[in-house]
Amino acid sequence: MRDTSLKWLTRAAVLLALTLAFQSLRLGQAVTGSAVNAMLLTAAVVIGPWGAAAIGLMTPVTAFFLGALNPVLAPAIPFIMAGNATLVLVFGYGRKVNLYLALIMAATSKYLLLSAAVTYIINVPGPVSIALRVPQLFTALGGGLVALLILEGLTTAGVVPRNIWPGLGPRLRR
Repeated sequence: MRDTSLKWLTRAAVLLALTLAFQSLRLGQAVTGSAVNAMLLTAAVVIGPWGAAAIGLMTPVTAFFLGALNPVLAPAIPFIMAGNATLVLVFGYGRKVNLYLALIMAATSKYLLLSAAVTYIINVPGPVSIALRVPQLFTALGGGLVALLILEGLTTAGVVPRNIWPGLGPRLRR
């Protein structure tokens, strides 16, 4: 195994572990959702969009089996998986064009996907339907802001190279 493969695998494992740790704390949708989205968006930069998508596909299933995801949400798991993958793929590739627009588009895409799922495809109780709508947009945007700060911190600390994360804007670039 090459050094870069081992580095990628290590980073992916750490990001997955942190994401699952945040889920297991059960701090409520606003905190947990934002933290999970922050980890997924950070992963989109650190290990790439497809690696982050793999983490995003695992997290709802793992959360369900660990009891961190309410069983009432079981019918929504495939859509949560798709929403996570959409979030990181749109952000991961879109950030190369415009970082902030990519974050807004990624969060909006996840929101629209989950909202459409509970409106037209799956039948879930009212409170679950509400939780899978507008709060998803806010936790994705909030997680995105946290991810931007995490990435800037990791780059400043020398963990993430500037060629992967050039920074938040022209003033912060070296």
